[in-house]
Amino acid sequence: MTMKFRALAGACVLGLTASGAMAETTITVATVNNGDMIRMQGLMDDFYAAHPDIKVNWVTMEENVLRQKVTTDVATKAGQYDVMTIGTYEVPIWGKQGWLVALDNLPDSYDVNDLLPAIRSGLTVDDHLYALPFYGESSFTMYRKDLMEKAGLTMPEDPTWADIEKAAAAMTDKEAGIYGICLRGKAGWGENMAFLSAMDNSMGGRWFDMDWNPQFNTPEWKNTLTTYLNLMNEYGPPGASSNGFNENLALFQQGKCGMWMDATVAASFVTNPKDSKVADQVGFAMAPHKDGVAKNGNWLWAWTLAIPAGTQKEDAAKTFIEWATSKEYTALVASKEGWANVPPGTRTSLYENPDYTSAAPFADLTLKSINAADPKSPSVQDVPYTGVQFVAIPEFQAIGTAVGQQFSAALAGQITADQALQNAQSLTEREMKKAGYIK
Repeated sequence: MTMKFRALAGACVLGLTASGAMAETTITVATVNNGDMIRMQGLMDDFYAAHPDIKVNWVTMEENVLRQKVTTDVATKAGQYDVMTIGTYEVPIWGKQGWLVALDNLPDSYDVNDLLPAIRSGLTVDDHLYALPFYGESSFTMYRKDLMEKAGLTMPEDPTWADIEKAAAAMTDKEAGIYGICLRGKAGWGENMAFLSAMDNSMGGRWFDMDWNPQFNTPEWKNTLTTYLNLMNEYGPPGASSNGFNENLALFQQGKCGMWMDATVAASFVTNPKDSKVADQVGFAMAPHKDGVAKNGNWLWAWTLAIPAGTQKEDAAKTFIEWATSKEYTALVASKEGWANVPPGTRTSLYENPDYTSAAPFADLTLKSINAADPKSPSVQDVPYTGVQFVAIPEFQAIGTAVGQQFSAALAGQITADQALQNAQSLTEREMKKAGYIK
């Protein structure tokens, strides 16, 4: 071997090209088209400066499409993606099935013990962490303080559904294009059913009894759906059956909604004067509950970054997700966008940081909402499952979306509430029998 050849061989072992530059690894990241993820794509120069040997190819999708694509990819081991944006529904199920890389031995600088216990526990299976949280959320009530004042009303910090209906009626001015309430209507287990499942908890209901029998034929679910449809038909915007998180966010920012019950992560967007016409008029309250029911209609969720088992680029993928979910990334967003706009809901230290709490008027209520959600006891009734706005079984993804289609059709006026509930009961019974949960 000549001296020149030895030098080239040594360079390749070290990950260098013949020219002396670092060999480049490109990882493909599948992610959701929400504001925080889009913002990260604009801050990648910081990552590239620290890691010139790694490049990121982004595949950004609408929420329902993302879920379908990554589920198919990980289940078939197709290997399209090196990093997947998934949530607290998928992580424990996929981790248990061996579909994800365990994220053990994180460096001390990552400070894994700083992760909020409620969020971390949802991403852990048998003491192994299978995803890192990019942001965490519950849900709460966002409302227009100016419209409440004009109506002569005051929003309680812990409102009932009766309070919400009264406020929605008072704030609605359809001639002026202002609707008292905006809620998710788009079909999907993580779209309208995230909201409606949490709402049903607050009405005293549940998805299944202790023998896994579906509960859509109960008074609680009827009360949930009829209350929802009445609110949306009387005081909601037109075409609401097509509206998910992003559509309602745009409506609220444009001043079209008096109230919006949705993810706590939306708070920084509705209070950002760059994007929101009503930024200085937004108030916050807990998600509603039914009078006499000791459960609020708030959920618990984290958008997380996980590595599918079988990727050929595990080290580069791990380097990227450690950066994207680190304290340093939070500080980077703060330096560019202000503390109020950092990804929330994942670290204890953020809620102990006076720079954040003084800049984010929603910080305390966000943390209170996250801590109030109990995935192990989502209903006042006993349940055989975990999960607040979802049921943590593999079959739920298909069942939840199918039920969501029935309720979205009821909102669109295509079927009645009773028909939607009857259809939901029948299709859920059929799928649960097929899966062996009931006979």
